[in-house]
Amino acid sequence: MDGVERVVVGYTGGKEPNPTYQNIKDATEAVLIEYNPSVISYEGLLNEWSKQDYPFNPPMKTQYKSAIWVKNEDEREVAMRVLDRLKEEKGGKVTVYVDVEDVCPFYRAEEYHQDFLKKQRNSRSFTLY
Repeated sequence: MDGVERVVVGYTGGKEPNPTYQNIKDATEAVLIEYNPSVISYEGLLNEWSKQDYPFNPPMKTQYKSAIWVKNEDEREVAMRVLDRLKEEKGGKVTVYVDVEDVCPFYRAEEYHQDFLKKQRNSRSFTLY
């Protein structure tokens, strides 16, 4: 995506340090996105995210919940505006299950999680539907 400079897969949102895929603890799987705000805005990123996430089902586990981590009140306002728009697009009669939380420590996931789809496409066993 234009403006996105780096994406790192990892874990965040928990109180216990150093989560891993095998020992996720109380963390959530997440991506850290570094972007150029002169090319794409924070709201533009969230709009793209909203096209790929389906936040209308409650999460089964903290590990898989939908969440947006914000670093200031401006980002919180943008995130809430995007979430309100998602609800309005469904006629206002649905619950949007997305937590908006303050940024907290981010832990890089194991190397096999980085560029996962690219790695799978290079494997004979991968089929993209």
